[in-house]
Amino acid sequence: MFFAKKNRFVAASIAAVVLASSAPASYAATASGTLTISASVVAACTVVGSAIAFGAYTQSVVNQSGTITVLCTNGTAYNVGLDAGTGSGSTVSSRKMSAAGGGTLNYALYRDAARSNNWGSTIGTDTVTGTGSGLTQTLTVYGQIPAAQTPLAGAYSDTVTVTLTY
Repeated sequence: MFFAKKNRFVAASIAAVVLASSAPASYAATASGTLTISASVVAACTVVGSAIAFGAYTQSVVNQSGTITVLCTNGTAYNVGLDAGTGSGSTVSSRKMSAAGGGTLNYALYRDAARSNNWGSTIGTDTVTGTGSGLTQTLTVYGQIPAAQTPLAGAYSDTVTVTLTY
């Protein structure tokens, strides 16, 4: 009887080992594949100009400045130009504000604080270039009303279009 119990114990042990080692193959093996990830970043820019308020003109030079805010995708090259404005007879080198009574007041817009480099609209000649960083960038517009003009009394204004090319 001792041998019978021993044989049963050995048979049960062998059965346990066989059952444990015959686990489903999916737990013991692996498989792999790939997942393709892609995106595209499109070059894009926006531009916003502020007002330039010269204040009262008394036949002396009046200097004032404003800003242009540019936001371009990182690495995007851009160019900012200013047109002649809406004043009658204006050019980019001789801009004119107009009054309701028909008067004009000459002024100029510059790319530098010394007010020696006109800001116009010809790419490669009189515009401002830059490269986007993905953050806002501020460009300063330097304005000047020359001395010794004799305009009619009134409120003068002009609208200049900012063109951002990228």
